[in-house]
Amino acid sequence: MFRSVLILLCTISPCLPASVEGGVVGPRLSNGQLYKFSYSTEVLLDRAKGSSESSAGYRVSSSVDINLVWRNPSSKDDQLLRVLIGDVKIENVTPRPEKKNILAGSTTQSILGKGNLETLQRPFLVHWKLGKVKGLYSYQNEPAVIRNFKRGVASLLQLQLTSGKVEEVDVSGRCAVEYKVGKDQVTRVKLLDSCKTAETGFTTLNPVLGVNGKSSSITEFTLHEGFIKSAVSEETHIISVNARRTIATKVVSRQSLVLVKKEPGPQESAGKQVTTVIKSLDADFVVITPSPPKGKHLCKGCPSLWEHWRGVHKDLEPERLSRATGPRTFLRLIKTLRRASKEEILRVLRNSTKTALPQLVDSVTSAQTPASMDAILEFIDFSNSKQLVLQERFLYACGFASHPNEDLLKSLLGLWKGKITSNDIRESVMIIMGALVRKLCQKGGCDLPTVVEVKNLILEGPDSTQVESDVQMYLLAMKNALVPEAIPVLTKYTESEVGAYSTIAITALQRYNFHLITDEVKRTLNRIYHQNRRVFEKNVRAAAADVIFSSSPTYMEVKNLLLSIGHLPHEMNKYMLSKVQDILRFEMPASKVIKKVLKDMNTHNYDRFSKLGSSSAFSGYMTKETDITTIYNLDLLYSGSGVLRRSNMNIFALSGGFHLHGLQVAIEAQGLESLIATTPDEGEEELESFAGMSALLFDVQLRPVTFFKGYSDLMSKMFSMSGDPMNVVKGLILLLDHSQVLQLQSGLKASIEFQGGLAIDISGGMEISLWYRESKTSVNNRGALVMSANVTVDLEFARAGMELGFESEASLDFVTTVQFSEYPFLVCLQMDKATFPFRETLTKYEGLPSGKSFISRKGRKGLVPGSEFPLHQENSNMCKKVFEG
Repeated sequence: MFRSVLILLCTISPCLPASVEGGVVGPRLSNGQLYKFSYSTEVLLDRAKGSSESSAGYRVSSSVDINLVWRNPSSKDDQLLRVLIGDVKIENVTPRPEKKNILAGSTTQSILGKGNLETLQRPFLVHWKLGKVKGLYSYQNEPAVIRNFKRGVASLLQLQLTSGKVEEVDVSGRCAVEYKVGKDQVTRVKLLDSCKTAETGFTTLNPVLGVNGKSSSITEFTLHEGFIKSAVSEETHIISVNARRTIATKVVSRQSLVLVKKEPGPQESAGKQVTTVIKSLDADFVVITPSPPKGKHLCKGCPSLWEHWRGVHKDLEPERLSRATGPRTFLRLIKTLRRASKEEILRVLRNSTKTALPQLVDSVTSAQTPASMDAILEFIDFSNSKQLVLQERFLYACGFASHPNEDLLKSLLGLWKGKITSNDIRESVMIIMGALVRKLCQKGGCDLPTVVEVKNLILEGPDSTQVESDVQMYLLAMKNALVPEAIPVLTKYTESEVGAYSTIAITALQRYNFHLITDEVKRTLNRIYHQNRRVFEKNVRAAAADVIFSSSPTYMEVKNLLLSIGHLPHEMNKYMLSKVQDILRFEMPASKVIKKVLKDMNTHNYDRFSKLGSSSAFSGYMTKETDITTIYNLDLLYSGSGVLRRSNMNIFALSGGFHLHGLQVAIEAQGLESLIATTPDEGEEELESFAGMSALLFDVQLRPVTFFKGYSDLMSKMFSMSGDPMNVVKGLILLLDHSQVLQLQSGLKASIEFQGGLAIDISGGMEISLWYRESKTSVNNRGALVMSANVTVDLEFARAGMELGFESEASLDFVTTVQFSEYPFLVCLQMDKATFPFRETLTKYEGLPSGKSFISRKGRKGLVPGSEFPLHQENSNMCKKVFEG
């Protein structure tokens, strides 16, 4: 009765495994048979669109003999296989002329070494159950590359005879796998993105500056008489830089196992337990995991840090930073620093020239290893007022850290609690801690103890002090941290009586995703703009309007903003009008609501849309490519007297649905009306004379700098003004930092590194001439960018690799000239990009430990013509008058 029910269930149940011929659930070997296979594996390295005929890499071919050693008496699908590799040959994956073939004249033994070859050709055992590799057994102290090669062969024995998705462990790690089974055909698709391995890496947090990868792994099995007749596998990895897809690497790994013949072989051993049988075969067999442990990456023949530094230190002198040499050296130095000990790093720091030392501090901090962090914290003394430049450079490099951890934040928190001589440095520590909080939260570390402590410190900070500079410091830290818990605090300070607090709080809210801007926040911003409770400064009201426009405004919010035009101070009328026109012209998200509102003629009329003035808002494209789009916008707000009140330049990068606030330089000035004997605008009568600049770079708000504060400071600096810009930020930044190890199914490992370094110099200045009745503000951006992609396969006995490089040098100047010798004032805006060069390189190489090598180099150079970025026509007309005068 029970047997009948079982047969019935097997007949009608579709959820049970599908059976194959003879009722076999898993593949099986025949007893007393030796299966002789030919095996080959190859790895090819190239550009993403490179052809296999020009790739770098190697092919290893051999024979593989497999026979059944033991079968479980109670389960015929539980088997132990003996695998023997022989007749090993190594050759180039790409045929080369004899002069360029580094393997010509070499034997396998001379390449591998006698010991390695003997180890490779020693047998190993595979515990095989229902087609799955349950265990591997080989010998103690085998070289990792030999053991991984054996794992690669075993990976081609892993299959199942039923369709479906499963999770498997093999040389690639623990991966999700999908099987599709047909008659004598099995297709295995390994979902490589799901694989979990012991190898760890890191990547840049912001996707715009990061990389994108596409991977695939397909193995096709052909079966005959219940066992493998052939197994052919191809695994491909393509990794590219999001912002520049031409910097892309491709790794292709292929395997082939083909049955050549069968012949009589050893008989299977008797026994009930697999472990007992293994011991009886050879007591020296040990268990090895199907997935390899994390390997140690040693750099053979690489110079020490001291040797490297002595050879490159001149390239990090200030005069060379505007060239690509600077960031190129910076990136290479970081690689050496990541291998160095604390003592080696300290030796270099203590023996550097004063002029190269700031750049060395950038490099050591950007290395982001425990040794480099210990060394730099021991070297820099924050109680020493003579090291202010080094302290600032260290903190900025921390803020731009590509993959920070909790220890870095803990180190800065320790500095904050310790003795810091300079108040500017103290402010920078807090502001940069805010940036690290945001990055760690992006990595899912918002609940880490140090992150929680720093968050609370920042959130409670503004209400814990009456010192104006300290309140601003905490608000700037919130602007960097962007934690949702800060929104109520920032909202409170938007209505502060101190204009600087309001401006920082509002611009911080603007950085949040508009989904987090609640109705309460928007009500507060509308109160500020419409001055429902008290009078606010123009720049505060303008900032509030910007946030409303960018936060999915309602019909009534937009209508009230438009109806206000004509009732605002003279220059603010013009600013708001220009802002609305820019949103419509550039088709920003708020443009749809604005168009609906403009259908109402009470809102859209000639009087309202004919306001004159010098203030403006304009957005445009710097670049518009398939990989990345770069947008700039310039907002200028003047006082009624014609003196600059606020200048705000922004550059945003958009790629793959993500965005990066690449640059923001804001210049603010107030209380300058007395210089030209004019009347201040409403709400600004008591403002102290002040001018300063604030910069945000790659999503990190930096400590603002002050040009002057107070009337006496203004007058003393006015007479001593040379017109030279004041430095805002200068240094080397690690923009792109990606490292990973690909554990290929063949058992080989490919190491991939993408790096991008930027040497940057941002400065700004403000010059006022009472004699010529003219003022000029300038923002100067100088930079050199280097990006590289490097992929290597190191077999220990042979090495292959490919490197892609891109270099460029550029400058961008933004100058505002105001002539107030007559009324209305003449205002001319100029945004110029100089002609800049670029260079692309491609290097492929293969090498042997003997020193024989093959290197192929290609490259191209070019010039990108300079241009003046277009602004509104009114500005062009004004500039003509200024320069004609």
